[in-house]
Amino acid sequence: MGALRVAVLAYPGCFASEVFGVPDLLTMATHVAGPGGPGYEVSIVSPRRRVLASGGAALDVSPLREADVLLVPGFELAPGLDMDARLAPLGPEVAAIRAHAAAGTAVVAICVGAFLLAEAGLLDGRRATTAWLLAGELARRYPGIDVRPELLVVTDTGVTTTAAFSAMYDFALNLIRRHSGAGVARTTARVALVDDARSSQAPYIDGRLLPRPGNAFSQQVMRRLDQNLAARYDLAALSAAFQVSTRTLLRRFAEETGQSPLAYLQAARVRRARHLLETTDRTVAGISAAVGYADPGAFAALFARHTGRRPRDYRAAFRRTGPG
Repeated sequence: MGALRVAVLAYPGCFASEVFGVPDLLTMATHVAGPGGPGYEVSIVSPRRRVLASGGAALDVSPLREADVLLVPGFELAPGLDMDARLAPLGPEVAAIRAHAAAGTAVVAICVGAFLLAEAGLLDGRRATTAWLLAGELARRYPGIDVRPELLVVTDTGVTTTAAFSAMYDFALNLIRRHSGAGVARTTARVALVDDARSSQAPYIDGRLLPRPGNAFSQQVMRRLDQNLAARYDLAALSAAFQVSTRTLLRRFAEETGQSPLAYLQAARVRRARHLLETTDRTVAGISAAVGYADPGAFAALFARHTGRRPRDYRAAFRRTGPG
């Protein structure tokens, strides 16, 4: 097997660390594999002669060229700058992505690089992921994409997208595993101190940072549910509190938020449980009761569906041992 040709598409405002992160891990894998092993031929390419990455870092770039894999890094999105303004100047990059895909190149987006692939039309009808903080924006802006915000890496018929920032290493390890073998990937992960067993970004999602959906009615319902997390879910009582029928409450809540009150309550209970697991020494059974579940097993199953980890595993990974 010859060297795999990997081209990284640099463009104004791209994250410099995402330009070099995957190539650096591939270099490490080459050293781990030793002489005679399948290598990687990496180039930083651009349709422009000069590229300033995030923070004003100047990148040395080469002209566009044929490649086996085209890697599209994410970009800096300053507060107050909308997505239209960020994507509008990147027409040459979108055209380059489209041309590489048409030539049979495997295209990979890191983090919010998925928005560039979407602009190129590569994600229509495909499953995809991106940084969890902007997954909702990707789904709203491009309704033809099946967005999976809980996944770290998604490959659908030759097009790959990843979650935020460090997920570039999850992709790189997958690439090393396919091209250089599982042993090389495993050793490279250990040398680089990179987790090679992650499968989901769900444990990292912080609901407090996401836009809160809904209008006045659903916001009031959410507030009531938040204030009564441990209480038994009673749709009839909830409807009576807002002087509407159960059917009307379900319809209005779904229209405003896209989910049911029960689904919202379950997610709110999981958010509270995550906080307690991270910041207290309370038992799993005690936390389960505190968020409304008398059966710790049922709670653990719900928690795992939402976060990808059982409560004890989540605590082991995310327990805060210091201030904050």
